[in-house]
Amino acid sequence: MQKSVRYNEGHALYLAFLARKEGTKRGFLSKKAAEASRWHEKWFALYQNVLFYFEGEQSGRPAGMYLLEGCTCERTPAPPRAGAGPGGVRDALDKQYYFTVLFGHEGQKPLELRCEEEQDGKEWMEAIHQASYADILIEREVLMQKYIHLVQIVETEKIAANQLRHQLEDQDTEIERLKSEIIALNKTKERMRPYQSNQEDEDPDIKKIKKVQSFMRGWLCRRKWKTIVQDYICSPHAESMRKRNQIVFTMVEAETEYVHQLYILVNGFLRPLRMAASSKKPPISHDDVSSIFLNSETIMFLHEIFHQGLKARIANWPTLILADLFDILLPMLNIYQEFVRNHQYSLQVLANCKQNRDFDKLLKQYEANPACEGRMLETFLTYPMFQIPRYIITLHELLAHTPHEHVERKSLEFAKSKLEELSRVMHDEVSDTENIRKNLAIERMIVEGCDILLDTSQTFIRQGAMKNSNTIIVKHAWGSQLHSDWTLLLSGPDILCSPKEDGSAWPIRVAVPNGDDIQAKAQEKLALLKSLSRKTGDNVRSENSCLLFPFFIGTSGSAPHDVI
Repeated sequence: MQKSVRYNEGHALYLAFLARKEGTKRGFLSKKAAEASRWHEKWFALYQNVLFYFEGEQSGRPAGMYLLEGCTCERTPAPPRAGAGPGGVRDALDKQYYFTVLFGHEGQKPLELRCEEEQDGKEWMEAIHQASYADILIEREVLMQKYIHLVQIVETEKIAANQLRHQLEDQDTEIERLKSEIIALNKTKERMRPYQSNQEDEDPDIKKIKKVQSFMRGWLCRRKWKTIVQDYICSPHAESMRKRNQIVFTMVEAETEYVHQLYILVNGFLRPLRMAASSKKPPISHDDVSSIFLNSETIMFLHEIFHQGLKARIANWPTLILADLFDILLPMLNIYQEFVRNHQYSLQVLANCKQNRDFDKLLKQYEANPACEGRMLETFLTYPMFQIPRYIITLHELLAHTPHEHVERKSLEFAKSKLEELSRVMHDEVSDTENIRKNLAIERMIVEGCDILLDTSQTFIRQGAMKNSNTIIVKHAWGSQLHSDWTLLLSGPDILCSPKEDGSAWPIRVAVPNGDDIQAKAQEKLALLKSLSRKTGDNVRSENSCLLFPFFIGTSGSAPHDVI
């Protein structure tokens, strides 16, 4: 047995109640019964897309309802009448208005309705046609488009009204200004009338004399101003301003050339090498590219911005204000520290990469670019090293020709001091970095290593020949019992000598005896150094790890430069 469809009856009764009170269309209609061809008069009420029918107008509970969503309604002709009957009854039935509600799918019988009046039937059909929710949505969308269009028209009208109002206000202001000018001209004309009348009455000779006097006054005034201008042109202040402007123009030209050099470095070498490093058979790795070029691309972007600012200042010549540009540039110049600190290392990496034939061939192709003008990559990598000193020199020359009361004086002095401080910091960092790298290079030369060279407090001084040996000198702050300031690392068969007869630290012509047995020579050298230690009062440390026989000798004073 097929189950019936359940629905919320309570809500349906509530909608029926609303339909009775607020329905779109209400009234009596005749409904054709489904089981017979008989017609039953019911009271119908249409609410939204639901059609309710009641037994009578006063019935509180609906006898049934139809959902009209997706339905169509059309008029149907009067059905044929069978059998005899009074002629008046047949005419009355034929005059009734018949229409049918089609539900648009199979299995659902159409709803056949009729009413007494044709106008009433047309109103019922129109109301049923408009009862679809989809039609309501379409109508709502159309209305919304119309509303948006009207809103745009209103906004456009508001803007046009505001513009017209501003134009009227500007015209009123212009009218007032013209009125005031007319009044002023009229007053001037009134004042000039007596003078013009007097001129007309003057003697012609007097007029000629006045013309000559007016000409002489003008000539004297022009001569005076010419003298003033010539005196200023020859004055020290004008000469200083000319030199200052020339320095600024030279700085702009140098900045243009520097930006061009950075552009060639980045676009002619860095970016092509990055692409080459991403190929299937890369001639260079990405790490080596980063080690060679460091942050040169960031430096280029920074100076492009600075260069644009300089060109904008030149466009406002003769008013040249540069201090604010340096105020913007100074906080970002710290990026030079990384470049300068690792510059020597980047050149070493480049030299190592040139050992690869493929890389060397590719690099020569890049260097053959006409934009390089025959310059090598090392040349372009060196340009940023001199930019900070160039700025310092330029600011020094600029301050030399800037008066003390000039508005930029203090700002330029501050910029110069900051650049000098940055230059000192960069120099110290370069010295420390190079010292550590040289000590590490020496430590790698030792077979078993040398821990003392890994101490960052040591400073590399110089490396050279000590008579017949290679001597490397490092500065080291000793603790414990050794009070000397210098430590000498001696390797191989060394000869120690001193020009003084009785030197406290250095004996006269002391040499390690030659022999066939290397171990014997080592023992003799160690004994010699121990005797030297007892003579000077210092401790001698020895390590058998550097080349043949390394020894550390502490001296009681500064190192003797005449033996190095």
